[in-house]
Amino acid sequence: MAGEGDKMMAGRFVGSRDPVMEMLSASITYDQRLAEVDIQGSIAYAKALEKTGILPKSEMEKILSGLEKISEEWSKGAFVVKHTDEDIHTANERRLKELIGDIAGKLHTGRSRNDQVVTDLKLFMRNSLSVISNHLLQLIRTLVERAAVEIDVILPGYTHLQKAQPIRWSQFLLSHAVALTRDSEHLGDVKRRMNVLPLGSGALAGNPLEIDRELLRSELDFASISLNSMDAISERDFVVEFLSFATLLMIHLSKMAEDLIIYSTSEFGFVTLSDTYCTGSSLMPQKKNPDSLELIRGKAGRVFGRLAAILMVLKGLPSTYNKDLQEDKEAVFDVVDTLNAVLQVATGVISTLQINKENMERALSPEILSSDLALYLVHKGMPFRQAHIDTGKAIHLAESKGIPINNLSLDDLKSISPLFGSDVSQVFNFFNSVEQYTAMGGTAKSSVSAQIDHLREQLKRLKEQA
Repeated sequence: MAGEGDKMMAGRFVGSRDPVMEMLSASITYDQRLAEVDIQGSIAYAKALEKTGILPKSEMEKILSGLEKISEEWSKGAFVVKHTDEDIHTANERRLKELIGDIAGKLHTGRSRNDQVVTDLKLFMRNSLSVISNHLLQLIRTLVERAAVEIDVILPGYTHLQKAQPIRWSQFLLSHAVALTRDSEHLGDVKRRMNVLPLGSGALAGNPLEIDRELLRSELDFASISLNSMDAISERDFVVEFLSFATLLMIHLSKMAEDLIIYSTSEFGFVTLSDTYCTGSSLMPQKKNPDSLELIRGKAGRVFGRLAAILMVLKGLPSTYNKDLQEDKEAVFDVVDTLNAVLQVATGVISTLQINKENMERALSPEILSSDLALYLVHKGMPFRQAHIDTGKAIHLAESKGIPINNLSLDDLKSISPLFGSDVSQVFNFFNSVEQYTAMGGTAKSSVSAQIDHLREQLKRLKEQA
């Protein structure tokens, strides 16, 4: 154990703490990821202290020089963490004292780890969210540009995992791009609401030194300053909002992964995944497993679990800071790492997969044009509900004869409704089918092209915001 004088709060406590309690309380094993932003916050705070007169300029310069040295040590991997370092804040302060002496003790004047840690976490997340945003935009861009190139490919669309109606492959790709675009907008909202400075709030009552919080805001490039000190040191809304965004993003990625897993099976054979994103079996030589997509799907549960955990932590807390809030950082770090990995892998999968156009076309069976047959009757003047019933009768008749619906004779169809004419044969054309959906958002080529143009413009705006 460290000597009493080495402990930050040694004046109040006597004896030593239970070593298991020390281990439980310490966060240095993971919050050292905040090292650089912790130094940034300390540099800004030293400048603010100098302005109050508490810190002479010469001492401020020594502190700044020491902090720059510590930053260099972290960047080079030369910083030595000691077993007495409880967290990143005490580790940096301990090292600063080793470099410049007792002057280092002035840096914490009027500042609490309560406002220090929430400031650090916001700075870390602000940087991390920008990286995530870029990865997300790249994935959306990959989907959109692939949709533009492969716009003429048609395949069955599915509901309830049953063949439903023919669609363009591009319509499928863009359906996922649109969902991810909402996620990108959501992320921008999280970044905007998070960009509020908590530093200068002290432990809970505020800062007693008339600290210039506008100076702190400017130095750390926050958009605004927190209004209430008690709220500022304890609020973790920005953590919950980030984890909520991440959960919804992972749900969207999981859905896309599941679709592609199904499409890549030998039973479907619509797409072939690159070997780069697949693995084999330890027993079965023929296997090519879509592990990349399965891992994306699996990580969705992990991210949701992080959200559920932090919500439960926050639910039972009284006002201001409580040690329970130490749980926020591991959740954030884990989810940041997860998103960075899965977004890059998802982009790689989309950019390298091969489509099997012949298999897609082979899967286009006549019965998925049944709604088109009903619309044929509608255009002849029949109410849709009756057209639905008569088309159902045609399907049943074809099944009873053991033939596809397009092989029913005109006499067969006329036995169901006299509105059927020789022009009914034009219904059974997959290209004509997709081309009738010209309304905004539909799968006609003109509509899909409009979606692509819209998303390209939206990507430009989102990139500027990122």
